[in-house]
Amino acid sequence: MKKLIFLLVVLFSANIMVAQCCKTKTDGKKDSYILNKGLIEATLYHENGEIAQKGFYTEDNKLQGEWISYDVKGNQTAVAQYDNGSKVGTWTFYQGNTQKEVTYTDSRISKVNTWERTDTKVVSNQP
Repeated sequence: MKKLIFLLVVLFSANIMVAQCCKTKTDGKKDSYILNKGLIEATLYHENGEIAQKGFYTEDNKLQGEWISYDVKGNQTAVAQYDNGSKVGTWTFYQGNTQKEVTYTDSRISKVNTWERTDTKVVSNQP
């Protein structure tokens, strides 16, 4: 389970890095960075023009606050929380009918909850 969560975090981080290096998209949209009250509000786009990620940086380039990731169709795939570059709070990952909530304490995974939606009920990994 921890390996799966680690893989999701790595993929999420890699998505941030790839999105930052590719500024001009095929439809002409460019990633935007707007300074507002000491934070840089970032909106990053997929090649097709859909939003890939939205979130904030500190002026010294550390992730801050809520970051939301979307797939190429515009569906939400993850919601993450940062405090001055450190992973904090509860992150939520969406993949098909599965939802995972990963809670961080001191930038380390402290708890994982998984829900699977079926046609008639929600099944959790919690006892």
